[in-house]
Amino acid sequence: MNIKEAKQELLQTIQVYTRKDSNGHYLLPSVRQRPILLIGPPGIGKTAIMEQAARECGIGLVAYTITHHTRQSAVGLPVIVKKNFQGKEYSVTEYTMSEIIASVYEKIEETGCKEGILFIDEINCVSETLVPTMLQFLQNKTFGTHPVPSGWIIAAAGNPVEYNKSAREFDIVTLDRVKRIDIEPDLNVWKEYASAKGLHPSVLSYLSLKREHFYHIENTADRICFVTARGWEDLSAILYGYEDMHFAPDENLIRQYLQDEEIARDFGAYYQLYAKYRQDYRIPEILSGSLDESVVESLCTLAAHAPTDERLTVAGLLLDGWNTLFLKFREEDQFAVALQSVLRQARASLLEGNTLAAFTEQYRTSQKIRLENHLLDRMETDCTERIARILEQSLSLTQQERISAPEEVIAILRHALEENVKIRQDTVNRTSLALHLGFSFAESAFGDGPEILFLISDLSHNANAVSFISHFGCEEYFRFNKKLKFQEERQNLLQEIDSVIRTV
Repeated sequence: MNIKEAKQELLQTIQVYTRKDSNGHYLLPSVRQRPILLIGPPGIGKTAIMEQAARECGIGLVAYTITHHTRQSAVGLPVIVKKNFQGKEYSVTEYTMSEIIASVYEKIEETGCKEGILFIDEINCVSETLVPTMLQFLQNKTFGTHPVPSGWIIAAAGNPVEYNKSAREFDIVTLDRVKRIDIEPDLNVWKEYASAKGLHPSVLSYLSLKREHFYHIENTADRICFVTARGWEDLSAILYGYEDMHFAPDENLIRQYLQDEEIARDFGAYYQLYAKYRQDYRIPEILSGSLDESVVESLCTLAAHAPTDERLTVAGLLLDGWNTLFLKFREEDQFAVALQSVLRQARASLLEGNTLAAFTEQYRTSQKIRLENHLLDRMETDCTERIARILEQSLSLTQQERISAPEEVIAILRHALEENVKIRQDTVNRTSLALHLGFSFAESAFGDGPEILFLISDLSHNANAVSFISHFGCEEYFRFNKKLKFQEERQNLLQEIDSVIRTV
């Protein structure tokens, strides 16, 4: 399965494992809660989906890369204790608590989350001395003599042996006690994730043209050449950083992330062209409507007579411009919903006789705990910070105006919400306009060419785009989508007719 399907399987497993009866007992006994074992190529996102699943389920996460541990840190240190058996005293070896198990208890203390995931990465790459410990861990849910706390799900990840020389296969006894999930690279699924995360558009448009370069591992006589999903994501981040600092990304930089000479060279050449087209076509200005009509027409003509690769890159620039706005809308939409929820809580608190100062302090404290325990992603962190600033600004205003009556304080909070609803609506208007202008440009430049199919296909696989268009519409998207479906159905019908004729 792909990484998206694996995440869904992980979420469902967590929900099943953590179900309780009316007395608070887990419905699925611990002995039947098989550890989850993810097996897939390196850099595919196994660790990332563990973090996402823990965050979405509101449970704790303790993650270890087991290859960094010795037997002593995993099992604990031996200690000699005195025990009496049948009236005679003996010296017996026991073990201190495993560092890993101790970390689980520390996480429970820090977060208050009594349920969570204990995730062990690279589990099939451990040293010979740790192999028995790992097998015992998977089979008995213990490290040394100390069990994993009740409510904590065991998950592990490893690489197939063909990707890692130090990896080893598990025996049948162990495999018969785990819930094994095999993961394969899937570019379409990764692009959904990449669009939602706002990865660099040059990476997305390049991989649309060179799909075979998404994930590649090859053993050569000199070295292992590889390109992974993690490499593309990290390259995206450094490209943004270099551009912000006005540094020039070159092939040497790209080779540090794409460790395959041919692919690194090819993407380096593409990036240089991409940077040129980005300057030439002025897509952000087209989408904002700030260019004169004559300039837009000349750019349409330029694209219409461009070679295929250039036209597809221009289509990629359109998608990037739209995706920037989709991401902005998602941010504003989630912020408006979260702000409304917090202000509703603040209103209830004020009507109960509490002060806005006390509520603001309580909000800051609770969000600090969530942030320290990695229960917030970047967008949620920005959102909570914005809400905290609004609460603090409202508090400052009430202090300056000497306002203390609950209804008057609530009116100030309501005004803050109304202002942010206006910002959200402005984002909706700008995004809708950009879709209209972008499709008008595409239709003039590309006609019914494959670039239109490229645009519609990518929008249809972009969760943020689908969400926005389903809520606010886009006449051009639906028109092109319907037309392309009709053409596809017609082509399929002609192929069927041709097949029947040949058999007659």
